[in-house]
Amino acid sequence: MDNATYLDIALRLANADLTDIPALRAALHDEPWWSERCDETDLVTLRAVQAELNHALDAAVADDEAEVLATVNRLLAANPPRPRLSGHSGTWHIHVASPDAPPATEVAAAAGWGLAQAFVHHGTTRWGTCAADDCTNHFLDLSTNRAKRFCSPRCANRVHVAAFRSRTRPE
Repeated sequence: MDNATYLDIALRLANADLTDIPALRAALHDEPWWSERCDETDLVTLRAVQAELNHALDAAVADDEAEVLATVNRLLAANPPRPRLSGHSGTWHIHVASPDAPPATEVAAAAGWGLAQAFVHHGTTRWGTCAADDCTNHFLDLSTNRAKRFCSPRCANRVHVAAFRSRTRPE
């Protein structure tokens, strides 16, 4: 994994519906080595991590650097990355926890590390919350003109279609 992947994990976890194990597994769908092993203990642990991630992202959207620093440092202290080089079949990558650690241990460390690295590279000015009324997802705006308003094309399309329909409705 690389730092971009860790940020993806952080944002997926922050924006996930963590109501039950299937929802957690859906959020971690790209990492079957975690999702297939998740249990209720992982869910409880990751709900707390999710709250901290969202707190840090809300602080970034508000451009509150002091709160971003405090929150991300709390995340890193509570879930320290313990890098381990792994290799098999000629493919090398780094895990941020031991292979026998519970999934929540590695997911939490990866999410904290990914968010920390994203703040190092992008600061606090490129973060946003989805503009769709029924969505509170966070995103990182990497557009050239910093004009991103929605977390996904799905939310953007829903809002734009609804606006179009309301404008073209017969009176």
